[in-house]
Amino acid sequence: MSAVAAPILSVENLEVAYGSTQVLFSVSLDVPEGGLCCLMGRNGVGKSTLMSAIVGLLPASSGTITLGGRDITKRASFDRVRDGIAYVPQGRESFPYLSVYENLRIVAEASDRSGSAAIEEVLDRFPRLRKLLERPAGFLSGGEAQQLAIARALVTKPRLLLLDEPTEGIQPSIILEIEDAIADLKLSAGMSILLVEQYVDFAIRLADTYAVMDVGRIVAGGDIATFERGRVQELMAV
Repeated sequence: MSAVAAPILSVENLEVAYGSTQVLFSVSLDVPEGGLCCLMGRNGVGKSTLMSAIVGLLPASSGTITLGGRDITKRASFDRVRDGIAYVPQGRESFPYLSVYENLRIVAEASDRSGSAAIEEVLDRFPRLRKLLERPAGFLSGGEAQQLAIARALVTKPRLLLLDEPTEGIQPSIILEIEDAIADLKLSAGMSILLVEQYVDFAIRLADTYAVMDVGRIVAGGDIATFERGRVQELMAV
């Protein structure tokens, strides 16, 4: 993978099981420093399981996870947040009865990496939210809720941002706003991003590297310059 930066995140030979059922099989994946790796694959092949293992919500049976050269495989999830990992899972979770501003403020106050200016920074990235600061989060549209979910993660000023299918069920106009925000995070903020995505065009416009999962394994990947659309779409076909 020439011309790709050294990894900020390295997953090596990772295996994860739910009880006696193994779900991930010797998964290896790198996210380049200041770059974006897109993880693709059909539903149910283990993408979200991998994200949960990286953030510490699921234990590894074997293998290692390193962040910035430091082994974090055994660290608790809250310690990984302090290390600079932020995770936006599927579902656009928020506090539905709190306003948009209160949702941002509560995360900023809980984070030891964040300050009051962090809220203004994320509102600059998602100006649509600035007009909705007093609205309860539970009354946002799907696209607005997704922007809030990403904004809540960014308030912590992470080194590594994990995004799990941010375009799922989102109207096209807001997909473009989210794409612009992610591209700006890479270019102006130098943020490292692991993106799980099935919308192939969205993915390849943003990615520096890619990986494709199938049945708990990485079956293709590399520099985005090596991306073969036909092969990837074949792997992602139901």
